[in-house]
Amino acid sequence: MTLVDSHCHLDDAQFDADREAVIERALAAGVEAMLAVGTGHGPPDLEAGIRLADGHAQMVASVGVQPHDASKARPETYDRLRELAARPKVVAIGEIGLDYHYNFSPPEVQREVFARQLELARELWLPVIIHTREAWPDTLRMLGEAPLAGGVMHCFSGGPEEAEQSLALGFHISFAGVVTFPKALPIQAAARMVPLDRLLVETDAPYLAPVPHRGKRNEPAFVVETARKLAELRGVPVEEIAAATTENFKRLVGQRAVSVRLKTTQ
Repeated sequence: MTLVDSHCHLDDAQFDADREAVIERALAAGVEAMLAVGTGHGPPDLEAGIRLADGHAQMVASVGVQPHDASKARPETYDRLRELAARPKVVAIGEIGLDYHYNFSPPEVQREVFARQLELARELWLPVIIHTREAWPDTLRMLGEAPLAGGVMHCFSGGPEEAEQSLALGFHISFAGVVTFPKALPIQAAARMVPLDRLLVETDAPYLAPVPHRGKRNEPAFVVETARKLAELRGVPVEEIAAATTENFKRLVGQRAVSVRLKTTQ
């Protein structure tokens, strides 16, 4: 059984002491590939994911300005993102979106930065990785304004209605450890109804470790627990979830991206 962790932050300082061991544990658990999300601490450093992916054959990367860091974006930020998106291991723009829970950046600034990055993704025809929290109406409206090269609703936090709306826009739905939490009933309901060919799994490591690791630092090896929960919810073997989510990831970012870019270092 092989899996892909479609979203992790292994650049986080929580991994400084044992990052290579974490990667080895993921491989031993059957995680054949990981997407290193390249938001880091925000502009001007936009290369967090690329640095990791360039040094590890099992990784690809994304680049983007996360909504928390939207206030750090400058006109030159978008030129730099365009340059970085041409790097061999970059397969997506993200994570980008809106977060009205914390409002670390003002909502109007978040929307402006989100819109600029959606324009860039359309220009480059790359899929987008979406972060949305307490901002579903604005997020879905902005995503629907023009076609995109697909994308992922990362760490899905909605219910069946939000899932249906996201699917209608052509998005994949990625479930993280939250789906294993006993009280996450709307998320679990969505997990039952998303078509098999639109499912993804992720850790969002080091955050949101799944049961039975809840409360600990999350890591890519734990994505197995999320896959097991999805299998339980849908009444299918975990191997079916693993095979489908792996194929879905490869299809989303391009077979060449996985077969060639995972082996490419600069």
